[in-house]
Amino acid sequence: TSTTQIAKIWVQVAGAVRRPGVYEVSEGERVFEAVAEAGGFADDADQQAVALAAQLTDGCRVYVPRIGDAAAGQLQIPAASSDGITATGPSHSGGGGGAAAGPVSLNSATLEQLDTLPGIGPSLAQQILSYRESHGPFTSIDQLTDVPGIGAAKLEQLRPLVQL
Repeated sequence: TSTTQIAKIWVQVAGAVRRPGVYEVSEGERVFEAVAEAGGFADDADQQAVALAAQLTDGCRVYVPRIGDAAAGQLQIPAASSDGITATGPSHSGGGGGAAAGPVSLNSATLEQLDTLPGIGPSLAQQILSYRESHGPFTSIDQLTDVPGIGAAKLEQLRPLVQL
């Protein structure tokens, strides 16, 4: 009798869970199983914002928002990329995170949410937050060019990925 071995994959579970981290799970598992591996939802988790039945893939990141967060829950799937950046679309060069699963709100996003944008690492995400704190809410996406480190080219790269 031959035993079939189930392949293992690695997933990151972040946000409003009891034990955020990287977990090894069986190939084919669903988001709800990864959340369970991470100790379950935190008390302030917005469980309705997460697609619990979505299938996990190797290297994906599950983000569980807190109640009142602007961002919906995300399942980010890595793009074919040599730089290891997590993305949901084509590979992007530069910066910290990959493409977020939906538009990121410039006026309510956290540092972690801004860091999911292509070409935006933690320091540029902090610059955006600092600009927002000192100048008030963004009234136009074009105002991003007022943030040190964001020029016209990066603005055009970010324009379809952000909202006010």
